Amino acid sequence: MAAGSTAGGRQPVMADVARLAGVSHQTVSRVLNDGPNVRAETKERVLEAIRELDYRPNSAARALVTRRSQTLGVVSFDTTLYGPASMLYGIEQAARSAGYFVSIASLRSLDGRSVQEAVDRLRDQAVEGVLVIAPQTSAVGALGQIRTVTPMVAVGAASANRVSAVAMDNEAGARAAVRFLLDLGHRTVHHVAGPTSWLDAQARREGWRATLTEAGRPVTRHVLGDWSARSGYEAGLHLAEDPEVTAVFCANDHMALGLLRAMHERGRQVPADVSVIGFDDIPESAYLAPPLTTVRQDFGELGRRGLELLVEQIDERAEEPEDAAGRGGIRRHVMVAPELILRQSTGTAVGRG
Repeated sequence: MAAGSTAGGRQPVMADVARLAGVSHQTVSRVLNDGPNVRAETKERVLEAIRELDYRPNSAARALVTRRSQTLGVVSFDTTLYGPASMLYGIEQAARSAGYFVSIASLRSLDGRSVQEAVDRLRDQAVEGVLVIAPQTSAVGALGQIRTVTPMVAVGAASANRVSAVAMDNEAGARAAVRFLLDLGHRTVHHVAGPTSWLDAQARREGWRATLTEAGRPVTRHVLGDWSARSGYEAGLHLAEDPEVTAVFCANDHMALGLLRAMHERGRQVPADVSVIGFDDIPESAYLAPPLTTVRQDFGELGRRGLELLVEQIDERAEEPEDAAGRGGIRRHVMVAPELILRQSTGTAVGRG
């Protein structure tokens, strides 16, 4: 008999496992649900029968009994940007570790109507809760319009009035980067900012500006980028023309990559002439020339914390179904601390600036 089939060629069911193991249907169910009062040798016999038959429990049937689908929905948007893509990966890994399946709805834009339609589609799949990757102001606005009793958590939004949220502390990361450059002796720090519609870019720009202001240093006009290496390159060509520029904080690593090339082409050595710090710690950042000092985001931790918030709501709703998915409950906003990673793109400003 081939694995995964019975003598009649059909997919094995729980009764086939019970028959092969020589136990009752209820015993197989207890083993599958890690129930008590099953002897070790009996449990091993059942597990061996499951392996031999390549039996897979019917998740739909289990959901009917337990009223738990063990499935979560994730609303994301169509992007190849490192941050949002890494958030999605972190959520998937955290869900898998917690024993949940994930169903993903990917959108072209995070407006109110699109997010509502995505949430409705996920609810049709009987998801127990929804995580919304919300790194843009439009996404936060959309969350305020959502009408659903399904538990929901925003990931990537520092605050969302109607739902709990988990986000990286981007302002703290920017402050650490700027403070480090000032401590190296730089008179001020220039900034290549991300798009104004992105919450991450707003927080990083605010952290940069606030740190300079608190230190009594000149706050220069930031250069606006769009997260791409090309925009960082163009910003670098502009900044390289100013001999007063000795330190630059880029809002992400890809823009820092472009800036490094522009400085090289204009004969400005990094870090001898200009110190550069990025944000994200993309896998390539340690292999740039020179290796890039950057702010690392722990997307695995972000996913785990977001999942924890969502599961808490799911459990609360199971206990108090009249609460309408916690709509009347306390909103929790969790910030995950980033880490400054020191490499060779930064140096002291002795005799400069």
